[in-house]
Amino acid sequence: MPREFTRADRVADAIQRLLATLIPQEVRDPRVGMVNINDVTVTRDMAYAKVYVTFVGTDDSDEAKEGVQALNKAAGFVRSLLAKELSMRSVPRLQFIYDKTSIRGQQLSSLIDQAVAKDRARRAEVGDDQDDEDQ
Repeated sequence: MPREFTRADRVADAIQRLLATLIPQEVRDPRVGMVNINDVTVTRDMAYAKVYVTFVGTDDSDEAKEGVQALNKAAGFVRSLLAKELSMRSVPRLQFIYDKTSIRGQQLSSLIDQAVAKDRARRAEVGDDQDDEDQ
């Protein structure tokens, strides 16, 4: 019977859960702030892990880039903390990447809301004009 999840998926999930607790507690760099760990992908050979992050309350891409740089500088330290928690022979090297999908999703959602509001306004105008013609 095949397994539902590969080992890489299980390791990625464990790393994501641990990073969500370790980064706020252990990384003291003020550029980091509040971090959301959106996703972690681990290569099949368990050598590298890409960690996709967003920063709470940061809409400026320059601040986000500084936060990612700070996390990438602290990647070795965070990796050593992961090694203490995970029972693996070798812990993957971490690469932090700023995840723009949530911001892009918010932008698209606001565009959709604007289009729906314009459509409702047009329908209301057309409905009022038709009511005036009927009388």
